[in-house]
Amino acid sequence: MDWTVWAGLIAGLLIAVVTAPVGVSGAVFLLPVHLSVFGVPNPAVTPTNLLYNVVAGPGALWRYRRDGTLRGPLTRRLIAGTLPGVVLGAAIRVYALPGPGIFQSLVALLLLPLGLWLCARTLAPARTPAPAVPPAEPRPAVLTTLAVAVGVFGGIYGIGGGSLLGPILVARGLPMSRVAPAALAATFATSLVGAAAFVVLSLTSSGDVAPDWWLGLACGLGGLVGGYLGARLQPRLPERALRLLLGVLAAAIGAFYAARTVGSF
Repeated sequence: MDWTVWAGLIAGLLIAVVTAPVGVSGAVFLLPVHLSVFGVPNPAVTPTNLLYNVVAGPGALWRYRRDGTLRGPLTRRLIAGTLPGVVLGAAIRVYALPGPGIFQSLVALLLLPLGLWLCARTLAPARTPAPAVPPAEPRPAVLTTLAVAVGVFGGIYGIGGGSLLGPILVARGLPMSRVAPAALAATFATSLVGAAAFVVLSLTSSGDVAPDWWLGLACGLGGLVGGYLGARLQPRLPERALRLLLGVLAAAIGAFYAARTVGSF
């Protein structure tokens, strides 16, 4: 068996263990591995990432469902908004943003501010008192609009959107116990639709549009196990430390691709 299959299995497992407790599938951190280590071409790297989400998602979702935290209007609204957005994002990725140069810029523009935001929002509670009244969930119209926008970007980037929705909702003060299951459910649903959209687009487009099936499946199987373990460990892990770790990783990866983009000029 090719070494990339075993490496993908291990990478998917390790990443999902860390990211699942905070509602992130791990695809946002797996993307640089696909590009720089496994050499997955553009734009095939996006559906490969989505395939990872499809295979890995049920592990964490099954655990959250057993814990009774997967139900609720937040999950339904996120899925309803991100589904149409990811189809549009997939079309934009294939027909408007196929080149690696623009794609690296998008990676940097997404991950660098996202990582800094995660770090800032994680450290802020240590300096400011908690609000007396729990913050309300965003209005349905605002939540749906946000989900559509995140779905579009997720379809372009191949992350399903949960890694964006999670930090935004947590930054508004919603508890991780509500956000994590809903964000992962939206990621799974949009990745399923997004991966299917890329398969259809590959039939009418030239170039590397279809996913790398073996690599995506291998990473996904690792993520399936890692996601279940991460969801099971969520109540026992220090949430603040995990969020800070995710922020540092995201900022570091974003800075790496920002440097690559600047160096290419």
